[in-house]
Amino acid sequence: MHAKVIHARPEEEYWFREGCHILEVANHPGDPQVSIARARLEPGMTTQWHSLRDTWERYLIVEGAGIAEIGDLEPARVAAGDVVLIPPDTPQRIRNAGSGELIFYAICSPRFMPACYRAHEP
Repeated sequence: MHAKVIHARPEEEYWFREGCHILEVANHPGDPQVSIARARLEPGMTTQWHSLRDTWERYLIVEGAGIAEIGDLEPARVAAGDVVLIPPDTPQRIRNAGSGELIFYAICSPRFMPACYRAHEP
């Protein structure tokens, strides 16, 4: 990997089957150790129960308020500045519990690949 600046491209945001809008900010084969995506969840929405095979995930909450459900932990309120740590293969979901959008960055290591995504039944 070479030094560079990666500019966010909001026009590339897409709807992901998990139940939220995703903007891949940094997810490149040349940087396999990590990926960064901005997730945007509308008020009242909850993402699908899912896990990431062999992939650590961290949510860095930047706007809004939510409820994170991670594995066997009690549901936890989260807000701007909070970080949610999610080990590989751990069922997870997050709900927007506020009146505005819930925006967070999903930081994965190794980088997110669609093949690692596993949907779970509630």
